[in-house]
Amino acid sequence: MMSNLQTFRLPTSISTTSSNIKLGRDMIQAWRQDGIFQINTEAEQKQITKRAFEASKRFFSRPLTQKAACISQYSFSGYVSRGEEITAGKVDQSEIFTICPDIPKDDWRAKAQWPCHGPVPWPDSEYELAMKSFMGGLGSIGDKLLRLIALGLGLSDLNALADLAQNGWHHMRVLRFAAAGTDASSRGIGAHTDYGMLVIAAQEEVPGLYIRPPVEGEKRNRNWLTTESTAGMYGDKQPWNLVMPMPGVLTVFPGDILQFLTDSYLLSTPHKVELDAVRERYALAYFHEPGFETIVRPLNGKSGESIHYGTHFTNMFMRCYPEREATRRIISNGSLALLEAMRSGEKQHLVESVAEMF
Repeated sequence: MMSNLQTFRLPTSISTTSSNIKLGRDMIQAWRQDGIFQINTEAEQKQITKRAFEASKRFFSRPLTQKAACISQYSFSGYVSRGEEITAGKVDQSEIFTICPDIPKDDWRAKAQWPCHGPVPWPDSEYELAMKSFMGGLGSIGDKLLRLIALGLGLSDLNALADLAQNGWHHMRVLRFAAAGTDASSRGIGAHTDYGMLVIAAQEEVPGLYIRPPVEGEKRNRNWLTTESTAGMYGDKQPWNLVMPMPGVLTVFPGDILQFLTDSYLLSTPHKVELDAVRERYALAYFHEPGFETIVRPLNGKSGESIHYGTHFTNMFMRCYPEREATRRIISNGSLALLEAMRSGEKQHLVESVAEMF
């Protein structure tokens, strides 16, 4: 159990002061030691988070027929029923509402059938307002965190990482886990790492999130490659630490894109969820991401590899939801060819002047 996670408070603004540089270094050290740290939020954000959880509970309490009507054929936004997701060949017990960028049908990208581009099938305006407000607050927090991490890594450009997230493909998973009851298994979500850049999560009072800290000498797969999935890795091998919920506190950990950017200096944090025996659990997992068209390259420039974020995101979701209408639409419309065209000639976000530690 992790009862002593490092908890930080973000400054009002981020600049190249010695205190901000130290804060960034402390955050990086926390990731390299524990795989995770916490952010204590201000009163306004606490209220925004509370309203998001209230909206989540109202939605998930609806009849299944109403929830199942909230599925997009254009994007991967919308409702995911319990048991629909599979990790490492086993069924997860999470009930989800996924919120991707809300792209109107008449947007030129949606008309051109760009993969994953389309409107969110909001259940009602109150839910939409609560979730967009929460995501907006975490977007500001995400930009601050990326600036602090850049300072902690010794990058000469304060905005080297934050610039990648401008007009980013930020999205969120609104999660509910039923109580395990008398089920033989307490598995909520199997062990995995997240595919994105920065994960910022809120959980209510019911615990269930476990993370695996960096282990010396342990190989961490490069989950951005189809041949090296992290799904199920080390799921039954210690150490796994329970992250106890704290009111008004957000948990923050790196995803696969940050591991790729830093040439595995920062490792994407494996995590899993166990069900509580008698209580249902709610969580909000926000992903602060590069832009859909962005090409990401390692900061140290040593590798010729690159990740086209839109392709990466699309592949990950198609892999998770092979039977989803959005997946079938992408395949039938030939939209994957658009991704290849984007990758071959679009803007490239190259980060220069890297810390000596790389």
